Amino acid sequence: MPSIADIQLIGFDADDTLWLNSVYFIRAEKALAEILSPYIDADSLHRELTAIEAKNMPWYGYGVMAYTLSLMECALKVSQHRLPGKDMEKILEIGRKMLAQDIELYPSVRETLARLSEHYPLILITKGDMLDQERKLHKSGLQAYFDHIEIVTEKHPKQYQEILSRLRISPEHFLMVGNSYKSDIIPVLEIGAQAIHTKDDSVWEWEKRACPDNFFHEITQLSEMLPLLGLR
Repeated sequence: MPSIADIQLIGFDADDTLWLNSVYFIRAEKALAEILSPYIDADSLHRELTAIEAKNMPWYGYGVMAYTLSLMECALKVSQHRLPGKDMEKILEIGRKMLAQDIELYPSVRETLARLSEHYPLILITKGDMLDQERKLHKSGLQAYFDHIEIVTEKHPKQYQEILSRLRISPEHFLMVGNSYKSDIIPVLEIGAQAIHTKDDSVWEWEKRACPDNFFHEITQLSEMLPLLGLR
């Protein structure tokens, strides 16, 4: 395999790269399906919710609070505004529980970040609601490993280029690590940076893209990137 060389900065995605995230959205949709079972079946509900999320994303962005608003809108639509107030309160509680959820790190994350931080500056580049992302980072206990934190509304080539320009890092000296082809791999390859994809079977529907043709490394857990960088 080609080696990763001349790295001066390593970037990490957060949700579903460092800690579990998508699984809680899957559970939330199942909870919504139970509440709305008198009005719609689970498969039809998924299609309705997906369409509403797509409509709302340009307005609300990403994160639990945006998702909760979409849950509520979906519930009103499929029930034809007949949903009892007590059920709407249950939907609000789904969102509250997601916000209060403990952070579960993936295996070897803490040890790998600790080892890498001895040799490289690290940056966290995550998208979503700022308050929610800050809360999760604090709960994770990983903040001390990062020299820079970037919470953005979207990840695209221009956004990565702007971050690297501010930090005076040329793209060829930047390595991005993440689970999403759409957000973490394709945009950085497009600007000439390097990438490591963390394989994840629970990638969010909106993040799914075909595997890019240009070269990148793929790993199943974070510690596998150490030998790629000549570390043990």
